[in-house]
Amino acid sequence: HLQVVESGGGSVQPGGSLTLSCAASGFGLSYHTIGWFHQAPGKERKEIICSTKDGGDNYADSVKGRFSIARDMANDMIYLQMNSLKPDDTGVYYCAAAPEYSGCEGAKMEIDVGLWGQGTQVTVSS
Repeated sequence: HLQVVESGGGSVQPGGSLTLSCAASGFGLSYHTIGWFHQAPGKERKEIICSTKDGGDNYADSVKGRFSIARDMANDMIYLQMNSLKPDDTGVYYCAAAPEYSGCEGAKMEIDVGLWGQGTQVTVSS
């Protein structure tokens, strides 16, 4: 059974930082194309990062310079480091995996096979 699981969400003040984690069962996550998505309250889910296993990382303008993705190949984990958080960053964050041969169109995964986690909530408020 293939599964992706996000963790690490929480509440933080504006300007603060959080690190989200993405893990998988049933396959080697860190060898795949990875997408991170953000769904703000009452809005559609939007892609914010797409990363290929060869190190091609693409960021949406809304997070560029503040968020960064990292792969821990040894432990098969994906991390999303979020700095300088703003209230607009509030929402549910999802990790998704795509076939390792697939690429990115900017911050969007070329292929979506529906392999998503359940999401983790991030709240940024004072």
